[in-house]
Amino acid sequence: MDGKAMFLSVFDLFKIGIGPSSSHTMGPMTAAQRFLEEILSGEWPRPIGVSVARISASLHGSLAFTGVGHGSHRAVILGLTGATPLTVDPDSMEQQVVEVTQQKTVTPPGHPSYRFDPGTDLILDRESPLPGHANGMAFHAYDADDRLLLRRIYYSVGGGFVLSEEELEVQVSLGKPVAENNVPYPFANAREMLQMAASSGLSIAEMKRVNEETRMTADELDRGMDGIWNAMDKCIERGLSADGQLPGGLKVRRRAQKLHDKLQDEWRSNRYNPLLANDWLSIYAMAVNEENAAGGRIVTAPTNGAAGVVPAVLKYYLRFHEGAGRKDVYDFLLTSAAIGGIIKHNASISGAEVGCQGEVGSASAMAAAGLAALFGGSPEQIENAAEIALEHHLGMTCDPVGGLVQVPCIERNALGAVKAVTAASLAVKGDGKHFVPLDACVETMRQTGIDMNERYKETSQGGLAVNIVEC
Repeated sequence: MDGKAMFLSVFDLFKIGIGPSSSHTMGPMTAAQRFLEEILSGEWPRPIGVSVARISASLHGSLAFTGVGHGSHRAVILGLTGATPLTVDPDSMEQQVVEVTQQKTVTPPGHPSYRFDPGTDLILDRESPLPGHANGMAFHAYDADDRLLLRRIYYSVGGGFVLSEEELEVQVSLGKPVAENNVPYPFANAREMLQMAASSGLSIAEMKRVNEETRMTADELDRGMDGIWNAMDKCIERGLSADGQLPGGLKVRRRAQKLHDKLQDEWRSNRYNPLLANDWLSIYAMAVNEENAAGGRIVTAPTNGAAGVVPAVLKYYLRFHEGAGRKDVYDFLLTSAAIGGIIKHNASISGAEVGCQGEVGSASAMAAAGLAALFGGSPEQIENAAEIALEHHLGMTCDPVGGLVQVPCIERNALGAVKAVTAASLAVKGDGKHFVPLDACVETMRQTGIDMNERYKETSQGGLAVNIVEC
C-alpha cells in the first residue's frame, strides 16, 4: 500500500461466491487460502530441513459467536483444502468437510498433506477477540514436533474482503482515505464525485467505466458485468423454484416460490394489485436471500447478507420497463459500484463493524443510485437517491437469530429493495438539491457504528437474537 486508497472495481463490490455470509463464509475461506499461499511463498524464516506438518486455526469475535450459523468453520476447512468462494462446488461442500473430518488431514493442490483435525485444530474462541476488527482469525503452522513455525492473523472486513494484520494496520494508520489518483476520475467521496461529473460532463456510470477501462478492455469489462448479472439472475430463478426448509435448525421455510406462484396467478387473471411493485421486489429479494441462507451460489452486493437488494431492483426494472436492455445493466452496476465504493472507503459494509445499516443500508443506497441513473437522473439526483435510502437505514442493528442469515435478514432485504425504489423515485422527481449530503450520511453511519453496542453487531447477543425465543 502506498498511502492511496485501493481502486475498488465493480468486481470488488460484486463478487461471485457462496452463502450464507460474505464476511463469515467467503472471508474465512479466502483467509485460509491466503495462509496456504503464505506457507509456500511467504517471506518468513524457514529452519533448514524443517517443514510444515500440522495446521490449526482459531476464529475470534463475531466469527466465533456466529461462526457455526454462518458456516465459518466449514469455510475454513474448505479453504484449507484449496477451495475458493468462486471455485467451490456448493453441491459437494458437505462431503468434502466430512472427508477432512474423518481423515484429519488436508491436501491442498501444490502442497503436501498437512495434519488438520477440525475437532481440535479449529477453535471458536469467544473469550479472546483480536484487536483489529470484530471478524478476526489466526492461523498457525507447526513442524512434525509441534513447534510453531508460522502464525498469521487475518481480518474479514465485510463483503468478502480480507486484510492481513499488517494490511489493516496500514489502512488504519492512513486515516480517512483519499482517492487513488492513477485513474482518470479519482473520487474518494460523493462531493468529489459530483465535482468531477460537473467538470467532465460525464455521468457517474461513464466516469466509473473510464476508470475501470484503465484495468481492462471495454469488452472484458462488459463480459465481466454480464457474468455478474447472469449469476444474480440465476440466483433469483433458483430461489423462485426451490421449496422446503432452510438449514440451521430454525425450521424457517422458503416462501419466495409460493409468493411467486400467487403473483403469477394474479398476473394471468389481470386482477388489479396496487402493491404489485412492492410484491415483485420483495419476492425477488427474498429468493436471493433464501438461496444465500441455503449456502448456494451468490453475488456479494455488497455483502451476502444484503445480496438480494441490488438484483431485486435491477430485475424489476428489466422486467417491467419497456425497452430495458444490456446497457441498462452496465449503467446500473457501474453507478451502484461507485456509491458502494464511497461507503466502504469512508465507513463500512460490515455488519460486525457497524450493524445492518452497513449491509442492507449500503445495498439499498447502491440500488437506489443505480435505479435513479436508469430513470435518467442527474449525478445530483443519483447522489440524492443514495442518501435517502441510506439515511432511512441509519441505526439498524445486525441481530441474526441463531447466528443464521435468515431472521430478520431475508425479509430485511425485501424492505431494502422497496426503500431503494422509493428513494430513487423521490430523488428523480426533485432537482437534486437536498438538505443532507450523502457524505454526511455516510459519516453518520460510521459514527453510529462506533457507538453501537457490540451485542447488536452480528454477535447474536442482543435484539431479536435473544428475544425471539421468549416471544
